[in-house]
Amino acid sequence: MLQIRRHEGDSSDVQAPSASSLLEGGMADNETGRVYSQIFDAVVDRRLLPGAKLTEATLCTIFDCSRATVRAALSALAHDKIVVIEPNRGAFVWKPTAKETQDVFELRRDLEELILRKLLALPDLPAHLEGLYDMVAREQQAFEQGDRISWLRLSNAFHVVLARCAGNHELTELMHTLCARTTLIIAYHDTPGEKACSFYEHKEILDRLSQGDAVGALRAMQHHLSDCEHRMSEANDGKPADPWLAFSVKR
Repeated sequence: MLQIRRHEGDSSDVQAPSASSLLEGGMADNETGRVYSQIFDAVVDRRLLPGAKLTEATLCTIFDCSRATVRAALSALAHDKIVVIEPNRGAFVWKPTAKETQDVFELRRDLEELILRKLLALPDLPAHLEGLYDMVAREQQAFEQGDRISWLRLSNAFHVVLARCAGNHELTELMHTLCARTTLIIAYHDTPGEKACSFYEHKEILDRLSQGDAVGALRAMQHHLSDCEHRMSEANDGKPADPWLAFSVKR
């Protein structure tokens, strides 16, 4: 079984769910799903960066599977707009254009507002939010310990689990994919180093929701998303990413 390499600074005492594990009825129970999930997780962990070329033969070696399985996984990732398949060139991790970046953040803002409004209509909202408070505490712990991978996973999971609390499976699936695409956008534009302290903003959103403060919760979410968008720098060096560094294999 393929083992994803742990990165320096990871700590074993912070429970951080992989992105692919957040959806019920995921794909990981078959060979295609296994390959899909491993690549999807490497994207959300920012170990696999925008523009990286995914060569079928190398993926077959990494995952010890057939070319048909790799092609099916890449096709599913392309359907979810995580990978782009170009005729006569192959598969690449999606690299956002300026228009796609704008569109994804616009949709995130609209969907997050919808999710908050659905949550605010729940009669027992504080009970639904208890697990999210624990998640934010673990997110802060991971950040303070320098556990970058766990911090990224928990920051992503916050929004997916928040959508799940609203009780609409289709909405949760859509948010799951949008969060992964947002991660790619930020990875493409960010300069080296992590400047975000998203757990502060996440806790503010939860506090406003717990108080039934609709205006405050919506304002906190909009501020959080705007912060993410504005943090992105155009100082991307444009160097091609080596996808095989995301996996613990030798070429």
